[in-house]
Amino acid sequence: MSRRTLCLAALITATFASQATDLPVVPREQPSLQALATAPSEAELHATIEKLVGFGTRHTLSDTKSDKRGIGAARRWVKSRFEEISRECGGCIEVVTPSQMFTGKRAPQPTEVMDVVAIKRGKGDPKRVIVMTGHLDSRVTDVMNSTSDAPGANDDASGVAALMEAARLLSKQDNDATLVFAALSGEEQGLYGGKVLADYATAQGWQVQADLNNDIVGNSHGQNGVLDNTTVRVFSEGTKSNETPEQAKYRAYHGGEVDSPSRNIARYMEQIASNYLPDLRVHMVYRTDRYSRGGDQVPFLEAGYPAVRVTEGHEDYTRQHQDLRTGHTDQDRNIHYGDTIDGVDFRYLARVTALNTVTMAALSRAPAPPTGVSIEGALATDTTVHWKKVPGATGYVVHWRDTTAPQWQYSRSVGDVDSAVIKDVVIDDWFFGVSAVSADGYQSPVVFPGDAGSFERSPAASAAAKTGAP
Repeated sequence: MSRRTLCLAALITATFASQATDLPVVPREQPSLQALATAPSEAELHATIEKLVGFGTRHTLSDTKSDKRGIGAARRWVKSRFEEISRECGGCIEVVTPSQMFTGKRAPQPTEVMDVVAIKRGKGDPKRVIVMTGHLDSRVTDVMNSTSDAPGANDDASGVAALMEAARLLSKQDNDATLVFAALSGEEQGLYGGKVLADYATAQGWQVQADLNNDIVGNSHGQNGVLDNTTVRVFSEGTKSNETPEQAKYRAYHGGEVDSPSRNIARYMEQIASNYLPDLRVHMVYRTDRYSRGGDQVPFLEAGYPAVRVTEGHEDYTRQHQDLRTGHTDQDRNIHYGDTIDGVDFRYLARVTALNTVTMAALSRAPAPPTGVSIEGALATDTTVHWKKVPGATGYVVHWRDTTAPQWQYSRSVGDVDSAVIKDVVIDDWFFGVSAVSADGYQSPVVFPGDAGSFERSPAASAAAKTGAP
């Protein structure tokens, strides 16, 4: 080969290399997330639920002194298990037990409600926090009955088992943002445990990016006879529950009623399942919770933090909030009531646990969602999207979808910039959003423009909402 040919080949190689480095960073599939998708152990989940059921009752008003029975014994065991996980990772987890005193309709005497919280600090962005919750307390038919056996195997030892297994698995992984795994108390008496943790998050100055509240996640047999171990529901609010009247007025005209950060967390989880859990379908439900019911994600929403509820696809109400008994009337003869461990499908619970674990890992390794997102394009055939850059991002992706589409349909990687013009896409006909991407291809959730879609703690009114300006 001649010297001239060698020089020409070197020039072509250098040119292609230069062009490659100029290409925008794009989201990509992560082998480590593929490994996590099959990591949850059915045996670990079974052992945790079996232990929690063994405390007889975990009613919020039950015994707190006994080492064998009641909410106190259950809390101490969860704390000891978190501490054991921490020892196995060289002290990577801090365990705290925030509490408050409550008095209310379902807690007539002043009652201490204590959460057990495991915290794995992020290495690069520790104030940004991803939370997974489940409630430790249980109940029977009479919500004030604190002495009868209330196994609470599915409601909600399943959620606690899932978060403890996620903590075990993720204790061995790197995370840029902080991960929090919290077993809450007081849910059945008034969502008190969620308030305790939301207040603690505020006091600690946490920037909560998401709360994944897992409540009733272990049953695959619906009361109507449906058997389905491939569907999990993710409930998310459409508009922020604490938006100001000014913000609501702006949103009503410019859009955002189906694009709260909570809703975009649900979309993120649906995409995680599509990419990494082909045997599990996320059914996004456009509600804060099931009809006329609630969960511990609600106090997070009220505090201005994004939150979703994760719940099995088909519930069996004979196993929820029921005294242990066998039916004997013509309508319920031979039905076994009560929330016992035989009603838990551990393979299904392992898949739901995997969804949470992979979601937390992905969120914690991706950059924070972009801030200051705005759009402009009235009386134009192009749409311009603006945002503020965030630490850890080396590129950004602009997304858009039809206004009636449930999931983002189109996207364009635009590089390490803070604005982009989407040619020939008219602002009137589409919804837009922006995500941030790390150098290794982890992507944040999509952020819808304005206060309606911002992941920053609400209700911070922005200049755009006040003036209509981008």
